[in-house]
Amino acid sequence: MLKVTNPYDHSTVAEIAYDSREQIDAKLTAAVAAFEHWRFVPLAERIRIVQAGLDRLKSAGETIARNVTLQMGKPLAQARGELNTLFDRARQSITDAPATLAPDVLPKENFIRRIEHEPLGVVFDIAAWNYPLIIPINVIVPALLAGNVIVIKHSAKTPLTGQAFGEAFGGLDVPNLVTNLVLTHEQTAELIADKRVAHVSFTGSVEGGQGIYQSVAKSRLIDVGLELGGKDPAYVAADADLEFAAANVVDGACYNAGQSCCAVERVYVHQSLYPQFLERAAAVLSEYRLGNPLEEGITMGPLASRSAPKFLQGQVDDAVRRGGRLLVGGRIPTDLPGNFYLPTLLADVENAARIMQEESFGPLLPVCPVKSDEEALGLMNDSAFGLTASVWTSDQERAEYLARRLSAGTIFQNRCDYLDPALPWTGWGDSGKGSTLSRFGFYHLTHRKSIHFRCKT
Repeated sequence: MLKVTNPYDHSTVAEIAYDSREQIDAKLTAAVAAFEHWRFVPLAERIRIVQAGLDRLKSAGETIARNVTLQMGKPLAQARGELNTLFDRARQSITDAPATLAPDVLPKENFIRRIEHEPLGVVFDIAAWNYPLIIPINVIVPALLAGNVIVIKHSAKTPLTGQAFGEAFGGLDVPNLVTNLVLTHEQTAELIADKRVAHVSFTGSVEGGQGIYQSVAKSRLIDVGLELGGKDPAYVAADADLEFAAANVVDGACYNAGQSCCAVERVYVHQSLYPQFLERAAAVLSEYRLGNPLEEGITMGPLASRSAPKFLQGQVDDAVRRGGRLLVGGRIPTDLPGNFYLPTLLADVENAARIMQEESFGPLLPVCPVKSDEEALGLMNDSAFGLTASVWTSDQERAEYLARRLSAGTIFQNRCDYLDPALPWTGWGDSGKGSTLSRFGFYHLTHRKSIHFRCKT
């Protein structure tokens, strides 16, 4: 039995039975049968049916958002905002689908030549808890539009969200398009190795992604989409709008209690702005209200994992031992229940510190002064990760210069911690492989099939 615990008061949210081996086999068999029909449904009809599933999600929206808050702790207003973002991303996928999935026709006299974009089959989506609504929708909607079907295994922290997707998309005109599974780690590994699964999508840790990639390779040659986190840097250049940069960098570090793959996790500030940046960042951090995430006015809820506060404390202590200055926070609060850690500002942090190299996934803002753009560039690229990087400058030429040299999937100027669904979401290095969102999000969910007919002999 899977027990779901509220990270705010450690009460039991739900107890859900794991699927048995027989249930898993039956669900996968039904998914395969659904695919054999769904793959031949015209795209316009697929769009209509997928939209019906989205409408079901919307009608249950308040319950879904509340369950997100109960399961993983984000403030209810943020859970509602995540639900709205889900629909924005779905709309972009629906907009991109006709042109992206249309055959590429290559005219040649006496020949028919075209490239078809064929569905893969059953897509196994292993979804993460930190954004339990938008992470799965990045895969579900484009996969369905491309003609695939989904079996989803949501995080053990957020299984009610997996149920919501299964209920919304599972009982439409074509049944079993999305099938929810509640699995142990062992069952998940067995399903990954099942040859009826044609693609695996995973969002989580580097270690988890490596294990999944290796497991798939041992059984067959299929593709795997991996989003494995980041250690995203921000650079506040000498000409930055200080007030704007400080407010947005802090928000990028602390939104969702810092539990975002693309959260700002390390900051480099030109020495000419360094004291002022620290002063302003400290003021912004002091404005956060921690508490029960179901209450109005709370801007930071608990961390989802019970072990997270202790892990963050270890990173902060290491930074201070190395000479970093603790300016704000830096401790586990004793006056709050649950898995809280105070929003934290550290100055003069060396780049070799754990807090600058290990993914934190918490509300920590370590800051280091730099003397030049080139020094900032070198420090920003000194990481195993490469998801996003942000440059805060009023000079677009400077932003372009740095963007060409930064090793990351998305480079921002004057914004951070944001996914534009018209752009591909992809990582470099240990941040993963493959792309979601935009037209490129369809490519790893489809096969290329070349049609080469000679019309006259």
